[in-house]
Amino acid sequence: MEEVKKEKNEIWEWAKALLIAFGLAWLIRFFLFTPIVVDGESMMPTLENGDRMIVNKIGYDVGEPNRYDIVVFHAPEQKDYIKRVIGLPGDHVAYKNDQLYINGEAKPEPYLDPFKKEIIEGTLTEDFTLEELIQEEVVPEGYVFVMGDNRRYSKDSRHIGVVSMDEIIGSTSVIFWPPNEISIVK
Repeated sequence: MEEVKKEKNEIWEWAKALLIAFGLAWLIRFFLFTPIVVDGESMMPTLENGDRMIVNKIGYDVGEPNRYDIVVFHAPEQKDYIKRVIGLPGDHVAYKNDQLYINGEAKPEPYLDPFKKEIIEGTLTEDFTLEELIQEEVVPEGYVFVMGDNRRYSKDSRHIGVVSMDEIIGSTSVIFWPPNEISIVK
C-alpha cells in the first residue's frame, strides 16, 4: 500500500515538473525568443537559404531598431521577412552609383563588400531616392526602410514600402543551424 502511494507521488512529481518545463518553454518562445528559418536568397551573402536563427522578441519592446540591424517582420503576404534596417524615422534614403546616402551623407555597408566583389557588370543596388519609391521625403515616424543584402534579388522596402515598427517581431543575429555555420552575424 505504501509502495503504491510512493509510486503515485513520484508520478505526480514528474508530471508537475514536465508541466512546468513545457509551460516555461512556451512562455520563452511566445514572449522572448523564437526560431526562424531563412527562406530564400534575399539576405545572401550574410544569410543562406535554410539557416536557422534565433529571433530576440523583447529587444524592441524596450528600444528602437538601429541602422543595419537584421530584423524579422510580418510582410504584406502573410509571411515573415528577414531584412536589414537601412533607414530610420526621419531619414532621407538614396542610392547613387552603388553608394548608400542617408540624409545626404555616404554611409558604409561593409556587409555588402563580398557581394560587390563578385559583380562583373553593373551595380549591386540600382539608383533610387525615397521620393521615387514611397512619395515621401523622409521615412515616416513609426516606420523603417529595410533592404535585403542580396539587392538584386530582394523584395524589400523598394517594393513593399516602409515597414511599420508594429509589424517587427524582433531582431536576429544568431545562426544556430547548420552546425558548421553557427555564428553571430552583423
